[in-house]
Amino acid sequence: MANIVQSFDLDSAIRKVPDFPKPGILFYDITSILTNPPAFRHCVDAIIARYRAEKIEAVAAVEARGFLFAAPVAEKMGLPLVLVRKKGKLPGPTLSRRFTLEYGEDEIHVHRSDVAPGRRILLIDDLVATGGTLRAAGDLLEEAGAVLAGVCCVIGLPFLGFESLFTDPPVFRLIDYLGE
Repeated sequence: MANIVQSFDLDSAIRKVPDFPKPGILFYDITSILTNPPAFRHCVDAIIARYRAEKIEAVAAVEARGFLFAAPVAEKMGLPLVLVRKKGKLPGPTLSRRFTLEYGEDEIHVHRSDVAPGRRILLIDDLVATGGTLRAAGDLLEEAGAVLAGVCCVIGLPFLGFESLFTDPPVFRLIDYLGE
């Protein structure tokens, strides 16, 4: 599913930072996409091109970097934007989901009123590694009554195993890094 849009060298726009946030980790920094308007435009346009023909009724974004890509996609597609946020960030009634990370646990929330039952939602984040946060967000949206119509990330790290968590729908990625 990755790399279906080949008209732009996205790899050259992504800063790779060795040993961040700890030794042995290679960090794929999307801020270099955001400071490069053609790269950012490419990402937004490629996501829209992939999902334009789908019957998407809303776009959901995972805090915080997912917001950066999902907001312009939602705006250009004329769709509502649903925010999936960390605990304590949303006022009013929310639904929540606790999940395990490689270093502990976390909790995400969504406003109950933002997710209409049966609404087909495209879930967007910047990067998928193990898939735990993204899977929890998808489960939370489905628990709220939405239909997970698509899952999309700019960067995928399939060597960390996220694909086993997403079979329907699979995660669409603009670029994959294979852990080489």
